[in-house]
Order: sequence, then structure tokens, then C-alpha cells
Amino acid sequence: MTRMPVYILAALLAAAPLSAAAQDRGDRAEARQERRAGGSQDRGDRSERERERPSRDQFDERPRVSVGAAVQRASAGRPGRFLGASNRGDTIVVRWEYPGGRVADIMVDGRTGRVIGER
Repeated sequence: MTRMPVYILAALLAAAPLSAAAQDRGDRAEARQERRAGGSQDRGDRSERERERPSRDQFDERPRVSVGAAVQRASAGRPGRFLGASNRGDTIVVRWEYPGGRVADIMVDGRTGRVIGER
């Protein structure tokens, strides 16, 4: 019984992803192998591939939640009907009509999908 936590900890450590330092060591070892193999052309190709990759900033600029998902989250538990939606930067605005005719704009965070507020 007392050995079980030790086995669980060992299994978690074995399944843990490589740390950044270990990954850097792997990248350096790969670069050394390319140099030994005379892969100066390969290094040039590799730098081209790295330039083609989108930067983190490009990923952060786009909303992570689709407009359809934002509409579903905004309409959950609300009586009424959907009138329209627009994407305004990091916020998706869902226009909603409640029974009785009141129209409201429901703001949904474009990154997380959380409902921020309502006007």
C-alpha cells in the first residue's frame, strides 16, 4: 500500500514531456550531426522552413472561438432569438432579442469563449 504513491510518481515522471533544456540539447545534437554530414545545404533549407512558420503573434491575433460557438454560448439559457453577430477584434458581439422586443448586445471573449457582458 505504501509503495503505490511511489509507483504513481514514477509513472508521471516517465510520461512527462521533455523540458525546454532537454529539447535544446536535442536541437544542438541534431545541428552537430548535420555539420558532420556536410549538410550546409540542409541548414539553409532548415532556416527557410523556420522563416515560413507563422509566429506566435499571428496565432494570438486571431480569435480562438468561432462565431458559431460564440453564438451558442451567448444563447445558452436565454429566451429569445438570435439577430446577428460581428467580430470586433478580440470580442465577438452577439445581437439578441429577448421576448418583449428588448434587443441586447452580448459580448463574448474571442479567445476563451466566455460571456463578458451584455449591453
